Amino acid sequence: MLVAFAGGVGAARMLRGLVDVMDPAEIVAVVNTGDDVVLHGLHISPDLDTVTYTLADAINPDTGWGLAGESWAAMESLAAYGDGQAAWFRLGDRDLGTHLYRTNRLAAGAPLSQVTAEITQRWGIGIKLLPMSDDPFETRITVAGHEIGFQEYFVGLHHEVAVEAVAFRGAAQARPGPGVLAAIDRAERLLICPSNPIVSIGPILAVPGIRPALEARRADTVAVSPIVGGRALKGPADHMLAELGHEVSVVGVARLYAPLAATLVIDEADAGLAGAVEAEGMVAVVTATVMTGPAEAAALARTVLSDQAGERAAS
Repeated sequence: MLVAFAGGVGAARMLRGLVDVMDPAEIVAVVNTGDDVVLHGLHISPDLDTVTYTLADAINPDTGWGLAGESWAAMESLAAYGDGQAAWFRLGDRDLGTHLYRTNRLAAGAPLSQVTAEITQRWGIGIKLLPMSDDPFETRITVAGHEIGFQEYFVGLHHEVAVEAVAFRGAAQARPGPGVLAAIDRAERLLICPSNPIVSIGPILAVPGIRPALEARRADTVAVSPIVGGRALKGPADHMLAELGHEVSVVGVARLYAPLAATLVIDEADAGLAGAVEAEGMVAVVTATVMTGPAEAAALARTVLSDQAGERAAS
C-alpha cells in the first residue's frame, strides 16, 4: 500500500499518474483541509474536490481545478444583484452540487471523512481519500500586517501580495482523521506529493500525531519537489518560500523535508543540484517531473515506485 500526502493541482496530477501504474485500491491519499472555507453558506473543500475531479477525469484541464464544461449561471445571477464582493470566489453550477451535498451531510452530523467517502463513491474514485482531520482547521495568512483566510489570499488577492506569516488555526485541537495514522503505519511506501510545502503539506503535518508518524517512516518516504528550476510550476510556492525565508530551490525543499523523507525526486533541470540535495541528508533521484499530461504523470509515478527510489533510500 502507498500513502500519499496531497494538496492542490500538483498532487492531483501525481495521484492520477499513480492510478495508471498501480492498483488504485492500494493507494491512500491524506488530503489537506486547511484550505476549506465556508462561503455562501456552503462548506467548500478545494483540495479534496480537485483531487476527486482529477481522478474522475472530470477536471477543467485549462485551470486544473473545477469541472470541465462548467457553466456559471448562479454566479452571474448573484453578481447581477450588484454585490461584486459576493462573487469573488466563483462556484460553477455543477460544482455547486458537490458543495450542497457536503454541507447538508455535515449539518446532519456526518463527519467530513464519511462525506468524502460518499462523494468519491459517487465519482467512482478507486483510491481512498482521507481528510487530514475531521476537526475544524484553518490556514491563515498574514499580509500587510493583517491576518486573512487562505482563500481570500489565494483567490481574492490572486496570491500576489507578500506573505508575512502563516498560521494554522485549530491545529492544537485537531485530531488525525479516521484511518490516517493506521494507514501511515501499514504503508509499504509513503509519498509527499509535489505540493506547496508551506500551505498544502504544512497543514497536514501540523495535525498532532501526523508529523511524528511520518518521521518514524522516513526511510520509506519519497518526496517529489514542487520547485523546478527555481520556480513553482503553478501557484505561489516559490515566492511564498522566499518571503518566509526559505531558499527557492530543490535544496531549500530538501532542508524542509529531510526529517520526513529519505529521498527527494528532482527534475532534470536541477540535476546540477543533486549533490547539494544529498548534502542535506536526502538521496536525490533525477528524472522528468513536469506532468504535462497523463503519460508524463505515469512516468513520474513509476519513478516514485521504482527500486531506484526505494532501495537507495533504505541504504
